[in-house]
Amino acid sequence: MARWEPGARERLVVAAVDLFIEQGYDQTTVAQIAERAGVTKSTFFRHFPDKRELLVAGQETLSRLLSEGIAEAPEGATPLEAVAAGLRRASSEMTEFNRQLGPRLKAAVAASAELQERDALKSVGLGVAMAEALVARGVPDPTALVAAELGMLAFKRGYALWSESDRDDGTDLATYTSRVLDELRAASAQLG
Repeated sequence: MARWEPGARERLVVAAVDLFIEQGYDQTTVAQIAERAGVTKSTFFRHFPDKRELLVAGQETLSRLLSEGIAEAPEGATPLEAVAAGLRRASSEMTEFNRQLGPRLKAAVAASAELQERDALKSVGLGVAMAEALVARGVPDPTALVAAELGMLAFKRGYALWSESDRDDGTDLATYTSRVLDELRAASAQLG
């Protein structure tokens, strides 16, 4: 087995997602994931504390990027304009790896109650990060919470559309998240 090959973290995520789809989350062991990824179990544990954490790989980075984008939005930006800046910042870091993983990850999550729970917690964490960044800009709590939820919905829906779209169309994730955020803004205006 390779010990120090680059890309071990990404290979572990792909191996785990594929095994979760093939044989189920509960039946998949850390040893199987490590073997499929071509690394040792100790390499697995250098990257992840357990197999549950594979689903939230990158959450801290994503939260940081969303928060930084919101913080760096121009002064005077509305809460949703600041959220849009956060979405652009986070989207700019998504690669073809993230795009290709999307449909497989969706299938793995759909097949496991435990992974659905982890995915929901990830969404909550990302929403909290955006709301805190908005509050730090002086946005009142209720407004920050609503804007953050719309941002989270826009990111999740935009990511799903991007990862399932024609790869040759050249449209980046930021374009998808921006479109979805605009649709949600229009929909929320109709709530009355």
